[in-house]
Amino acid sequence: MKKNVRKVLASMAALMMAGVAILSCGCAKKQQLVIYNWGEYIAEDTIAKFEAKFPQYDVVYRTFETNETMYPNLENGYDVIIPSDYMVCRLIEEDWIQPLDWSKLPAVQKYMDPMFRSVRYAENIDISNQVLDYAVPYLFCTVGLVYDANKVELPEDTTDPEVIWDVLFNTESGLSVGMYDSMRESIGTALNYLGYSINSMDEAQLKEALELLIAQKSALHPAYGVDNLKDKMASGELAASIAWSGDHIVMLDRVEELQNTDVDLRYVLPEGSNWSVDMMCVPTNCKNYDGAMDFINFMYDPEIALENCEYVGYSTPNTAAKAMLDPEISGNIYYYPTEAIFNTLEFYYTSDAIEEKYTEIWNTVKASA
Repeated sequence: MKKNVRKVLASMAALMMAGVAILSCGCAKKQQLVIYNWGEYIAEDTIAKFEAKFPQYDVVYRTFETNETMYPNLENGYDVIIPSDYMVCRLIEEDWIQPLDWSKLPAVQKYMDPMFRSVRYAENIDISNQVLDYAVPYLFCTVGLVYDANKVELPEDTTDPEVIWDVLFNTESGLSVGMYDSMRESIGTALNYLGYSINSMDEAQLKEALELLIAQKSALHPAYGVDNLKDKMASGELAASIAWSGDHIVMLDRVEELQNTDVDLRYVLPEGSNWSVDMMCVPTNCKNYDGAMDFINFMYDPEIALENCEYVGYSTPNTAAKAMLDPEISGNIYYYPTEAIFNTLEFYYTSDAIEEKYTEIWNTVKASA
């Protein structure tokens, strides 16, 4: 009996040593971590740096173009998703995302700009107050007009939405323009141009917005898309486009890469337009919660946050990263608005009624001749 015990103990010791050997040689099975993010929305080497710091993870990285194209795919199973604020609020209400363990997010606690704790993310104040329990700001932006000053003239320092958005909706202009293939941005722009809230549910106002978008499509044949519009603006193919503020920075970089001296791209922000925050969340069907926490916290390392901010072009909520930015960027009121400007802007709100109505409008626009 003792002999058998010794054999068992010896076998157990051998197995333990083999396990140590496997771990030491880096042959241990890695944990998969699935990230679902916007296209062109992370620095080229961020994932490699994360995997180098956390060798226990093997990252699978997938992308989407809009919140609405992301939403139907949530059942596929992701560990971290990065929707915009209004979609975050919807996902909280529908129990699609789970609370974060802030004790595992020390970098976020240290570097997140405190202003994001007082933002009104939703019309429903109870939901708004829960947002930071479920989500961490990744990057933020405003929605404005990017235009080629060699083709379009605008009054200096104007913030009048009727003047600014007329560049996109004047059917007599003959300009080549771009529109995001995203219902909230495009319908919101039409509503802002008409002098209405970007969250309007007034039937008459929404009918006006619908007719405006259909007339625009018929007369100007706008280019629809998201990432493709950056290249079209940088190459000079388009005279103007709706744009997130971060896309303007990317466009300027591409103009420089192309050495295109024929375009002069500028960005202007109308009063009453949108500002939004894209946020890192963990779905309820996540399979690697600890990995998700490690990834979210890693993204708040100041150097990593700076690299992503500079690469993507959007504004960072990380105070240390912002302090390291070029002052021409951090001091630009379109990228980092003053409190007075923030007070003129709106978040997109969400509800079943809004989603249904705006989807109906956008489908009608896209189906029109």
